[in-house]
Amino acid sequence: MAEQNCSTFILVIIAFFLPPLGVFLKRPGLNADLIINICLTILGWIPGIIHAWWIILRNPPVAEPII
Repeated sequence: MAEQNCSTFILVIIAFFLPPLGVFLKRPGLNADLIINICLTILGWIPGIIHAWWIILRNPPVAEPII
């Protein structure tokens, strides 16, 4: 549980400086959330941050694939 809180905290810090990177690290791949976040960041940095934080904090962590 502590690792999850630490990784979420790091993602929140990354999203403060580069909102699309935080969204990409939380939900890898080219998806609607990433495209929306890029558009919001271009329109204004603050909307991009708010959206990135919302994506990071509302989605559960992605399970690591077992190889």
